[in-house]
Amino acid sequence: MSRCLSLFKFALCSSQRANSRLLSSGRGLRSRLVSPVTGDAQVKQQQRWCSRPGLWRPQHPCLGLSQHSYYSTQEAEKVPEDEPLHTIISDTENVQGSFSKHEFQAETKQLLDIVARSLYSEKEVFIRELISNGSDALEKLRHKLITGGGDTAPMEIHLQTDAAKGTFTIQDTGVGMNQEELVANLGTIARSGSKAFLDALQNQAEASSTIIGQFGVGFYSAFMVANNVDVYSQSAEPGAPGYKWSSDGSGVYEIAEASGVRQGTKIVLHLKDDCKEFASEDRVKDVVTKYSNFVSVPIFLNGRRLNTLQALWMMEPKEISEWQHEEFYRYVAQAYDKPRYTLHYRADAPLNIRSIFYVPDMKPTMFDVSREMGSSVALYSRKVLIQTKATDILPKWLRFLRGVVDSEDIPLNLSRELLQESALIRKLRDVLQQRVIRFLLDQSKKEPEKYSKFFEDYGLFMREGIVTTQEQDVKEDIAKLLRFESSALPAGQQTSLTDYASRMKAGTRNIYYLCSPNRHLAEHSPYFEAMKQKDMEVLFCYEQFDELTMLHLREFDKKKLISAETDIVVDHYKEEKFQDSKPASERLTEEQAEDLIAWMRNGLGSRVANIKVTPRLDTHPAMITVLEMGAARHFLRTQQLARSVEERAQILQPTLEINTGHDLIKKVHALKETDSELAGLLLEQIFDNAMITAGLNDDPRPMISRLNDLLTKALEKH
Repeated sequence: MSRCLSLFKFALCSSQRANSRLLSSGRGLRSRLVSPVTGDAQVKQQQRWCSRPGLWRPQHPCLGLSQHSYYSTQEAEKVPEDEPLHTIISDTENVQGSFSKHEFQAETKQLLDIVARSLYSEKEVFIRELISNGSDALEKLRHKLITGGGDTAPMEIHLQTDAAKGTFTIQDTGVGMNQEELVANLGTIARSGSKAFLDALQNQAEASSTIIGQFGVGFYSAFMVANNVDVYSQSAEPGAPGYKWSSDGSGVYEIAEASGVRQGTKIVLHLKDDCKEFASEDRVKDVVTKYSNFVSVPIFLNGRRLNTLQALWMMEPKEISEWQHEEFYRYVAQAYDKPRYTLHYRADAPLNIRSIFYVPDMKPTMFDVSREMGSSVALYSRKVLIQTKATDILPKWLRFLRGVVDSEDIPLNLSRELLQESALIRKLRDVLQQRVIRFLLDQSKKEPEKYSKFFEDYGLFMREGIVTTQEQDVKEDIAKLLRFESSALPAGQQTSLTDYASRMKAGTRNIYYLCSPNRHLAEHSPYFEAMKQKDMEVLFCYEQFDELTMLHLREFDKKKLISAETDIVVDHYKEEKFQDSKPASERLTEEQAEDLIAWMRNGLGSRVANIKVTPRLDTHPAMITVLEMGAARHFLRTQQLARSVEERAQILQPTLEINTGHDLIKKVHALKETDSELAGLLLEQIFDNAMITAGLNDDPRPMISRLNDLLTKALEKH
């Protein structure tokens, strides 16, 4: 007990140290990238950041977009306390003239109520939605500047919290909206400005791939937390006036021209009393870090830069160093070890996929193995977090993986929080599963010793994959990752089913295996001894779930998987003939054997279905054979129905096969006439020994008194 308490205390301390390290890592990240202010100071500040290796480097400084960013989870040098804050939010807007009132064009107020109050499971996601809208507006402006020319401008998103006023403000420097666009984009429920923009750019994949918005309802999530929402916007078109859009979400909104409006869009949320938490800087910071940490454009909160991490999965694999992968793994896995394997997978067909998977270096604990743990892979759509633990994009058996999947083709529900089960999701799951299997298979060929250690630690997950997967072709793909020792190879050397099949003799259609706790017991098993006459290679399966795995796999590469125990029974049905290992002079005669078998049947009664002579044993006196031995063992283990020997026998219908050339069998034959009591004890022990060897006797304790009697009789003459 004291040892358990010490281990628990050690694990707790390790967890606290890991959490402390993660917290300090976050502080280090934020301290690295406090953004510049404006004007000359902005240029100098950008030059200062760019001159330091490994820090944020904008590819297009004029547009303010960070395409190649580098980050570290190590503590960074402290930013000077007098570092000026950078914000563009100010109260300069003034309404010019009177408001014009409009009704939402969606038919009823009920629809707005559903969108604003019932659609999202968490209120905090309104920040994610508004940031995504701002990012889309900036992307539209970037596209406009690149294709049509125009003055460059910083591209940023700014957030501001005001606990005194109870407001939350978000402002972007994007493309902005004129009066018609305000009516069209904000006045119509389920209309998406981003969707219209994508429709206009159907043949321009590069521009459309960075647009986040899929639905036009994201803006209305603001009404979950706000009594009133004010929108100030000025279009990027030259000479365009500014406007104020205002609504309390009741089905009516107002628009008026306004002065002092900056290009882009500014949204001010007057928070409800029960949502004032979003006027807290720390609360908003947590939400942005959770959902929008990888958005390409800089995000500032009360003048300080928040998003400092580069979305590694969107970069070219060859551009990412091993060090960056280690740091990113520690971030996404919340771990302190290194990745054992790293798979950076990108594809454009049949689906658009950007993903990074890591296999932890640490051996999985019993909690990791539990099927209740679920996925540890985060799902993103265009670098915006959708699910922290995406359960539908990878099969359950791959839950040991850590990492990120980002796909533009993911079908989301209206709130962008849940996946809609569809053919696309199943296709994504299949593509990712096959890619992971292929990757692990490649690693097993490149570094067999490293893979052997990986299989030792994570092999249980592959066995689970075979047992739980329905499709036979997928089972066989996973089975390529399995490793076993073999009777044809030295102890400690493992082989795969594929390699076994390559060594098979011409015309052989079966792959033979034998389940045993270790190699010594396997090589000294009566079933392996019985297989020697066939001169067949046998795989040795040592793990607890190997037998169940083989039963579910059934066949591999059109070759049946046959247990050595089952093969003996099959040969009996085929009436296969085998040469006896001993000459007739050293065996009981046929008449003596029949006499002994009759006596044995009488002694064992209903515990055996049959007793017969076998020529396939040499050093063992007897063995038990049951049709589908592995299935019988699994049934007895899981059902716990048969408690007595007779009940077990009724289910198993076991056959006792005896070796009439063995000294023990010959001695029993002699003793049954001269010392029936000793002969009876020997018969019982021979039967129990055979049942234990077959794995059909879980509790050998009832044998103890009989063994004591046998020992006593053995010492009577001494």
